[in-house]
Amino acid sequence: MATGTGSPCGACKFLRRKCAADCIFAPYFWSEQGPARFAAIHKVFGASNVSKLLLHVPVPDRCEAVFTIAYEAQARIRDPIYGCVAHMFALQQQVAYLEAQVMQVKAQLARNMIDESSRNAEINEWPMSSVAGGIIGSSPVTTLNYNVNYSIAPPQSVMREPYSKKRPPQTDLSELQELALAMIKNQN
Repeated sequence: MATGTGSPCGACKFLRRKCAADCIFAPYFWSEQGPARFAAIHKVFGASNVSKLLLHVPVPDRCEAVFTIAYEAQARIRDPIYGCVAHMFALQQQVAYLEAQVMQVKAQLARNMIDESSRNAEINEWPMSSVAGGIIGSSPVTTLNYNVNYSIAPPQSVMREPYSKKRPPQTDLSELQELALAMIKNQN
């Protein structure tokens, strides 16, 4: 099948022959760019071998076969010994290098996550705060923002030992109430 304008296909133009109606190269090598593409194929494989090869390939797969043959021909011209295998080897090396980089990044992320979680654990450990001589644990939920005048010393009766798990006696609660009332009076 000729290219429609009566001019030969790119392969036939390169071969300087008349393009037949049933030319196997016509659908794949157009008149404009075909000669340049076909030159490498002809130099590496020969026109006769490529036509025989294409006759054995099913018609729906021929376009892919021509593309593959052209790629291999260009690779063989660049590297006559290894052809496209050299390119494949270079890609495999690049993949190995990139996989090593990905592993390094994953390891770095894991270290960063461990460091971040240990920092968060340190931040979430709330310090013990001293109130009226006793030690009371504070947390973000129970900590309130009171405007307290710290220049006033608490009464000596309020001073006691550090916080224990025992429930304070009833008298201590009244002393705390006295302290709270004293603080309220001093704010006014």
